[in-house]
Amino acid sequence: MKYIDEYRDGEVAQTLAAAIRAEADPARSYHFMEFCGGHTHAISRYGVSDLLPANVKMIHGPGCPVCVLPIGRVDQAIRLALEQGVTLCTYGDCLRVPASDALSLMKAKAKGGDIRMVYSSADAVALAQKNPDKQVVFFAIGFETTTPPTAVAIKQAAALGLKNFSVLCCHVLTPSAISSILESPEVRQWGTVPLDGFIGPAHVSTIIGSRPYEFFAEEYRKPVVIAGFEPLDVMQAIKMLIRQVNEGRAEVENEFARAVSRDGNLKAQQLVAEVFEMRKHFEWRGLNVLPYSALRIRSQFAEFDAEKRFPLGYASVPDHKACECGAILRGVKRPQDCKIFGTVCTPENPVGSCMVSSEGACAAHYTYGRYKDVA
Repeated sequence: MKYIDEYRDGEVAQTLAAAIRAEADPARSYHFMEFCGGHTHAISRYGVSDLLPANVKMIHGPGCPVCVLPIGRVDQAIRLALEQGVTLCTYGDCLRVPASDALSLMKAKAKGGDIRMVYSSADAVALAQKNPDKQVVFFAIGFETTTPPTAVAIKQAAALGLKNFSVLCCHVLTPSAISSILESPEVRQWGTVPLDGFIGPAHVSTIIGSRPYEFFAEEYRKPVVIAGFEPLDVMQAIKMLIRQVNEGRAEVENEFARAVSRDGNLKAQQLVAEVFEMRKHFEWRGLNVLPYSALRIRSQFAEFDAEKRFPLGYASVPDHKACECGAILRGVKRPQDCKIFGTVCTPENPVGSCMVSSEGACAAHYTYGRYKDVA
């Protein structure tokens, strides 16, 4: 398959691995964070870390929208279904995220809530059209990748004059998370995150382009290489990062040039800016409350804002005491550092969000049998 098979070629991977070993200075250590959960899964699935020299370490970042969703936001969605009697629509991964009182959206559905999995925001709009006597709320999550479709849904609902459709908006922004990690490499309760550079997200970058990362390279002197999700993409990005570190450079480079440009998708950016504006603050799992790190619906579309249509206060809820998701999302700990990983906490019985999501670091390590580091 074009643009797939050639990026999974084992012989090329071995050649790249040799090139990485040749580039890596044995006298120093390299620590690179792959921000996106898609990269984490590629690294685990294809054994990329096994091909790297011992002094090149990969750190898992917070780039999973389900994983960074705080419990309080899931609680809001559950209350909408159980207390307000709405039909709540959301993506499949959200259904199993543990919430307060041993609940999840899936368990709330079992208790009688009308909660439905949809494949797109357009499905929720169509459901509202077919059921004019029922309030339909779309629980919108995700980084910049999934924000434009939500904006389209809101504009479509406005054009149709729907009075029974609204959005619980939990869209978050990638640059804010990167800033938080770079500004606070020392996390008091967990430890320190050593970082020499970033592998920039793929899908997000198709929307926002490579330009937003230039600030991090200049301000924090950390190189960024945007990479695709295939194993050879990731390995080439690692090689490019090592070369930048060795040469003392801190630039933004684009390995994923077949899909990402410097300016990104301007039409999508304009659409998002028309419908959404910045929140002053928003809580992230693992990163706490970050300023200007999420979006809310503009006043022009306030009638489609579920937080204004329904009485929804927000309360912060701490994670399960045994769960290390917060530290894992910060990159301070690895999934196998968690005492309940693979025992109490499994994909069938997730205790934390990192084991729920198909992009979560714990799910990746569990699925591909990576219970310990290779000696």
